[in-house]
Amino acid sequence: MAIRLYDSKRQDVVDFVPLLPRHVSIYVCGPTVQSAPHVGHLRSALVYDLWSRWFRYRGFQVTLVRNVTDIDDKILEKSGETGEAWWALAARVEQEFHDTASALRILPPTREPRATGDIPAMIELISQLLATGHAYATEEGSGDVYFDVSRWARYGELTRQSIDNLRQGADASGAKRNPEDFALWKGHKAGEPATASWPAPWGAGRPGWHIECSAMAMRYLGGEFDIHGGGVDLRFPHHENELAQSAAAGYGYARHWLHNALVVVGGQKMSKSLGNSVYATDLLDKAPAIVVRYALASAHYRSELDLHEGFLDEATAAFSRIDGFLSRARQEGFDVEGTVVPSAFASAMDEDLSVPAALAVVHETVRAGNNALDSGDRPLAASSAIEVRAMVRVLGIDPLDPEWARASSRGDGALASLVESVIELRWHAKAEKNFELSDALRDALDRAGIDVNDGAAGSTWSIRG
Repeated sequence: MAIRLYDSKRQDVVDFVPLLPRHVSIYVCGPTVQSAPHVGHLRSALVYDLWSRWFRYRGFQVTLVRNVTDIDDKILEKSGETGEAWWALAARVEQEFHDTASALRILPPTREPRATGDIPAMIELISQLLATGHAYATEEGSGDVYFDVSRWARYGELTRQSIDNLRQGADASGAKRNPEDFALWKGHKAGEPATASWPAPWGAGRPGWHIECSAMAMRYLGGEFDIHGGGVDLRFPHHENELAQSAAAGYGYARHWLHNALVVVGGQKMSKSLGNSVYATDLLDKAPAIVVRYALASAHYRSELDLHEGFLDEATAAFSRIDGFLSRARQEGFDVEGTVVPSAFASAMDEDLSVPAALAVVHETVRAGNNALDSGDRPLAASSAIEVRAMVRVLGIDPLDPEWARASSRGDGALASLVESVIELRWHAKAEKNFELSDALRDALDRAGIDVNDGAAGSTWSIRG
């Protein structure tokens, strides 16, 4: 079965046909590093991590480029508020993003260019647009360069909007020819840091946000590539403008556009103005990283992810059932080194990366495996364990993977150490026929919400859902 994806430009689910056989090239808009990463940043990175993992499972070579916007109006504004040098602020926040992404085992992209590292490529692209009449420089000495929307008849094709509805903010200077025009280059202004300015033929300054991504995408993936991804909030104006300037310069640019939905909190859009922003560290402080990854992946990538009350509790309970079954299977001596996923799981993932449907297959297999263990059907239990391990590996939530270390649904290292010590004491008590103490220890674990399963090779445990 072909991998199918929802192309935002075509507004339909289509078969993925790669530009090059068995290779997929993906560009994803990464973080603008002006403040601590929130859950939305993390979810977007996770979505394209899951896409990359599935493409690799299906035999594709994946080239994933995810940029870092480290020069931008918002970064300069934040720097002015805090007094921290803009470049130091950007570097610090970028590291925070990397730390949280790494905690969730989001694989590093193939390339991760910073905007400040590709200024020459941006100047070259702007020069092409000026040469073809699709861009114009404003009054001499200002350094400002704009894309002329009136010279590009296809403008609005990504979001299927009329140009009359696409105003892009007020133009206090009156320098624009058309209200819809957008900045390709921003001339250096008095009061801005000298370090936030680069020389250009039309005047010193810095690139506009949109030109940054076009230049980086095409420098590292070529003038035409397979997939452009990002959050749905970037469709307009950012991605619309990327497409317009890249196509006007003569490039095919992205063949497919993917957009993940936003994160909401109790049904409300997450925003600073509402005071309901949830940062990545907020979730990682409340649950093991592997549970947070499970939780963030649990909704379809095109559906809103609602951080409702009990969001992490539900994920903890669901993941503990997977973890508990695999631990139980290992205690029974089964080899759980599976690499081939069931066909139902594969079909779900092939159909626009339907992780919720894929997780349903995981849990169905866990139930079948546990029932098989209870009834003594060892062949079915063994095959179920192999399939579950294969599926959670693909999703990056394999509790047996050493990369996760002790981060699992068992809680943090201190809790795991405490529970395992109590279980060990209980086994010693049983060996000495001190059944009163053994039962008391088990009752204590039960009151704490810890389920214990005894097997021939020892005991496994999980947090009760």
